[in-house]
Amino acid sequence: MPYLILGLALLLGLLLAARWLASAEPKKVASALKWSAAVLLVAAVGILFVRGQLGYLIALAGGLIPFILRWRGILQSVRNAAKAAQGPTRGQSSEIVTRLLSMRLDHDSGEMHGHVLEGPFRNRSLDTLSDAEMAALLSECHGADAQSAQVLEAYLDRMRGPDWRENFGAETASEEPRQPAGGSMTADQAREILGVGPDATPQEIREAHRRLMLANHPDHGGSTYLAAQINRAKDVLLGKK
Repeated sequence: MPYLILGLALLLGLLLAARWLASAEPKKVASALKWSAAVLLVAAVGILFVRGQLGYLIALAGGLIPFILRWRGILQSVRNAAKAAQGPTRGQSSEIVTRLLSMRLDHDSGEMHGHVLEGPFRNRSLDTLSDAEMAALLSECHGADAQSAQVLEAYLDRMRGPDWRENFGAETASEEPRQPAGGSMTADQAREILGVGPDATPQEIREAHRRLMLANHPDHGGSTYLAAQINRAKDVLLGKK
């Protein structure tokens, strides 16, 4: 009779656990499994220590290490695949900082926002500048810093459409796309552009690159400069020359 009651209790516990696993968030499930494993491990060590059989546990642990390492790699691959299948995380953004400008691209909306770092319009938000002020800022960028000019033209392409070149005049904006400015890109700058963290995996870097290129490819109305920077950031983080 006691065994029957114990069996029914175990069955009920398994059913409740299965129901919870089906509806719980993956993070909560992982946390619960980690804590359960820790409790069971401590209990097993305590029992074996009391019985004087701790040596068996040490031998068993040595034999299980290869399997643990193997399963850890498999679980990491599954987690990466699940993360990629979930799509982009909401609220992500990319940032590019030049000598004259700080620009941020919102991954969700595709909108760009920025402000001026130096010059007569210092600390001004770009969306508060009139056409005349924007033309003056663009002229200043062309004269002071090529990268700032490229970033500002990318902003205008994205937020004001192709007609801004005609409105501002040929003397302030060239119709020919410029090549990306020289200079090395650091890993921190590359992560800011792709909107990934320091511990991003190669798969997450490629996914961020693919997502940004879909939104910013020149064939889809994006900026040549931004597309080049996105490609460059991916190469930097993946260790390509």
